[in-house]
Parts: sequence; structure tokens; C-alpha cells
Amino acid sequence: MAPSDRRYLASHEWAKREEDGTILVGITDFAIQHLSDLVFLDLPSTGSKVEQGAPFGEIESVKAVSELLSPVGGEVVEVNEDLADDLDTLASSPFEKGWMIRVRPEGDGGWDSLLEASAYEKAAAEERH
Repeated sequence: MAPSDRRYLASHEWAKREEDGTILVGITDFAIQHLSDLVFLDLPSTGSKVEQGAPFGEIESVKAVSELLSPVGGEVVEVNEDLADDLDTLASSPFEKGWMIRVRPEGDGGWDSLLEASAYEKAAAEERH
């Protein structure tokens, strides 16, 4: 189940608003299960700008390379550096320890256009069939 405390892109990225106004970004368990054996992760550097719906990095599995799309627009203020050395964290804790980047949004960053958990779950279920 997709946690209801965040918003989603149909492409399986999530965004969670933090108390300080920044937004954590990661990918869902659905995406990780679909990719399966992860081998490489490429994330932007701190200070980079990200645009809503545009690629901010890549994740590679033994099956494919997939672009990571940013659910919000703004500036990357922190990168989860530990992930590159321990991709298993994405599978074991995709919604907590598996966050990828922290973004300081420009305005609302496009938050209102993101899917709520129930809409994301419906989209993911349709994709399974």
C-alpha cells in the first residue's frame, strides 16, 4: 500500500512534504519490484535544479535502465549518498530510509498536480493487469 502521507507520479515516484517545507523524493515499492535486481543508481548533486516530470537520475537493474522523474520542481538540497553503496535499502525501506533526494520546492513545486495515494494505487493496479 502506498502511504497516504505523500503524493505520487504515475511513473512510481513519491514526494513527501517535511515540516521544514522541503520535499523528500523516492520511488515506490511497486517500481522496485518491477525493476527487481538493482545494480546502479545515479542521483543529481546538491544544488542541482529539478523540474517536475523531468528526469533527475537513473536507476539500473539487471533488466533495464530507467529514468527517475521528479515529482516536484525546485533545488536539490540533500542527496541520500548511502543508497549508491546499499541499493538493498530501496527494497527494504522504499518509503523511509530509501528516499533519494530532498528538494526545496519553487512555490508549491507542482504538489497539487500529484496523485493522492488512492489514485496512485488505482493506476498501479491497472498497470499490473
